[in-house]
Amino acid sequence: MISILPLLSGLTGVISLAGQIQTMLGSTLLERFSQKAKKLKDTLDQEKRSWPPISILKPLSGDEPLLENALESFFQLDYPCYEIVFGLHNSTDTALPVVQKLCQRYPKQQVSVVIDTSQHGINRKVGNLINIQKKCRYDIFVISDSDIHVEPDYLKHIVATLEQPNVGLVTTLYAGFAADSRLVRQLGALAINANFLPGVMMSRILGREDCLGATMVLTREKLANIGGFQSLVHHVADDALLGKLIRDRGEHVALAPTICRTTVTEESFHELYSHEVRWGRTVRSVEPLGYGLSSIQFPLFWASLTIVFSPLSPISWLILALGWIIRGIVVKKISRLTKCPLPGIFPFLIIRDWFSALIMVASATGSRVAWRGQTVHITSAKSHSANANGASALKSSQTAASNSTIDSPPGINRSAR
Repeated sequence: MISILPLLSGLTGVISLAGQIQTMLGSTLLERFSQKAKKLKDTLDQEKRSWPPISILKPLSGDEPLLENALESFFQLDYPCYEIVFGLHNSTDTALPVVQKLCQRYPKQQVSVVIDTSQHGINRKVGNLINIQKKCRYDIFVISDSDIHVEPDYLKHIVATLEQPNVGLVTTLYAGFAADSRLVRQLGALAINANFLPGVMMSRILGREDCLGATMVLTREKLANIGGFQSLVHHVADDALLGKLIRDRGEHVALAPTICRTTVTEESFHELYSHEVRWGRTVRSVEPLGYGLSSIQFPLFWASLTIVFSPLSPISWLILALGWIIRGIVVKKISRLTKCPLPGIFPFLIIRDWFSALIMVASATGSRVAWRGQTVHITSAKSHSANANGASALKSSQTAASNSTIDSPPGINRSAR
């Protein structure tokens, strides 16, 4: 009787090699993307033109590691006229003193702070944006998460991209920036940089135009044309839905040539697990086939299975050894391109791949996720509370999940921030 183990070993070895090729191609595309951004920066610096005024919408929810650093990068933008409109749901929010401190440090910057308890729906971030929009003076909206760090030329890259023909929405790449050297945060950042970023670059080549929630940019008019923020407030994957609504109108979701950084702040492996399972279930609801195929992004996981199935085969060990070295080289390259160093991560690369595989298995079933102090169900990219729709259901969901907490994710596509 022919043993199936050598066949399984060969199959997992092929998947591992395919994953390594995909990662190398993705990192090469990322390098070209970064080179393009540098060339465009030189052009924009030399270009004399008028720039339209911009409103930056910043929903906040509590203090977090490096919050001041992230927010300060928006006070230091090289752009002639822009306002920052912060939104909070209550005056006791611990993010408020951070904003006040920055306002004192940069007194000339246009800043508004909206404190409004109105929720509007289960998506508190979008509810916050509904409140914020009332204070926005300008007609280009830059929606950016609280944990995002940007370069000084961020707005110029965005506007130049938004002005391209038939572009309805602009988004940006983001890299994981560990808040400190703790292993759990390094591993969280590694998943974004080594899996998510190359994956996005490959998907762009294949024609996908996903909206990445770290930055979403559109005009006031286009937002109104798709139903405003109210059309997003009952969805967890608001960025994915926003991108779809724009594409359904025959317009493009363009990628601005700049890379942001999102702070990775998880305190424990349990928190990282919960956070990534939420991402996984949300992405699966939006793009189930694509999410399943993304398992190719864990080459060391597949290489180690090759050894499990054929432990005495030198080829199995060679696949793992070479794969580990290649993975390390790619991670170092991406760390340089994104300015997000991951010192000492090399020995833990295989742990990250196994953890990612565990996340995928846990995300394959179930629809209930803990999100911003709520428990919600995710079905077909639309989220509703466990009991019913509307304000009464939201209240019930919040009460039932009063003890559950989760920090703000870095974006969807991963895909749902």
